[in-house]
Amino acid sequence: MSGVILVLNAGSSSLKFAVFTLPAAAPDGTPARGAGTLEARFSGQVEGIGATPHLIARDAAGTRLLDERWAGGGAPEHHAAALGEIIRWLEGVLGGQPVIAVGHRVVHGGPDYAEPMLIDLGVMAELQDLVPLAPLHQPHNLSGIAAAARRFRGVPQVACFDTAFHRTQPFVADTFGLPPEFHARGIRRYGFHGLSYEYIARRIAAEDPALGAGRLVVAHLGNGASLCAIAGGRSQGSSMGFTALDGVPMGTRCGQLDPGVVLHMIDTLGMGTAEVTKLLYGNSGLKGLSGVSQDVREIEAAGGEAAERALGYFAYRVRREIAALAASLGGIDALVFTAGIGENARALRGRICEGLGFMGIAIDTARNAANAPEISPPGSTVRVLVRRTDEERMIAEHTLAVIRGHG
Repeated sequence: MSGVILVLNAGSSSLKFAVFTLPAAAPDGTPARGAGTLEARFSGQVEGIGATPHLIARDAAGTRLLDERWAGGGAPEHHAAALGEIIRWLEGVLGGQPVIAVGHRVVHGGPDYAEPMLIDLGVMAELQDLVPLAPLHQPHNLSGIAAAARRFRGVPQVACFDTAFHRTQPFVADTFGLPPEFHARGIRRYGFHGLSYEYIARRIAAEDPALGAGRLVVAHLGNGASLCAIAGGRSQGSSMGFTALDGVPMGTRCGQLDPGVVLHMIDTLGMGTAEVTKLLYGNSGLKGLSGVSQDVREIEAAGGEAAERALGYFAYRVRREIAALAASLGGIDALVFTAGIGENARALRGRICEGLGFMGIAIDTARNAANAPEISPPGSTVRVLVRRTDEERMIAEHTLAVIRGHG
């Protein structure tokens, strides 16, 4: 088997992509050296779909190969058009290598999808039914699948679910304090960012098998943020619940909120559900608290009381969640920071870890400032690590496994 695996991650106004190749077999059919090993080739995204589209593409080393903006006519106005622009560029750099499969990130897999799946009409219909559980993500994931299926007719399309990794959670971490019939009807704690957590768990296990078999709390901190308790490489609990709105505050999402607040907004303040949805998903979190931005860099640069409170609240909630998830594991061997904020926001990482000394968590100031892979002092009881996540590679690996499994 040789060719290209294309990975797509469709957002509300963006379409991210990554390309992985398999080494071709020799003319006599002998597998090439390294056959079966996915090689990252290209990645990028179209941002601003429907408004001011911007296509960026890079090679595996991060060198920018394409930076194209559209103004006026010819701009891609929807995901299908954006995919067309991506394919047009890829055809020029792939040298005729065929696309043998397309892997897609799908945010919500519901209670039934606990592993990646080959997509057919029945799967698409079931995923469509889950749109109300992830209204800001699922429709765009599905539109990306539809666009790819039209462009690559007959090519396997594989769905990889952000919720699947968390299906190993025990019942106490999966349920709410509601009568059992609600759990049976799918109202449960699904957890998200599972592709990122799975990649980090596998990476830690490859680096240090003993640590990978131990107790990890992983903090995926980006515009979307959550934390996960992992034991023996399996999810045991997540800060996110029924939707991607729960848990710690995020770029524009509020995080954990007393449900009574929502009832009060509707019954007493007279807010409609659409208005509440817009507030909780789009105008809360770091953006709402700071009044500046959802970007930590911009908040830190702005300074002032509101910015300080926003960063302080974010650090407090993340710190609280770290301790709670460590307690659910009966202890912690390593804390791992990942995603945009986790990988880069040095000052905020240090702030999060302040006060966790009672758990054995400490930060080496110099290591943290240097963004070292390990930022805890040598010999620490609990290791504190910084690792780059790679959801696209995780999707590509799952996609390859699925198409091999189907012959």
